[in-house]
Amino acid sequence: MTSRSTRKFRKLDVRPVLQKGGSPFPVIMAKVDTLRPAEGLELTAPFMPAPLVELLGSRGFESKMERGDDGSWICWFWKEK
Repeated sequence: MTSRSTRKFRKLDVRPVLQKGGSPFPVIMAKVDTLRPAEGLELTAPFMPAPLVELLGSRGFESKMERGDDGSWICWFWKEK
């Protein structure tokens, strides 16, 4: 079993997408769809993405969230095998 601490996380900051008025959901899902078994996603967002946590949870992803020093949210998503 690969734990979160030994997994490689692909980083995605959706704040620029939101600042331009875009929707981050397609960008996030495109990144999720490219994850390999030993990879996870480290997502930075200006708010806690509760609907995304629920959606990815229903697809088997574990998650952890922390508040960043600048007020943003850093969220990690990964699958345990």
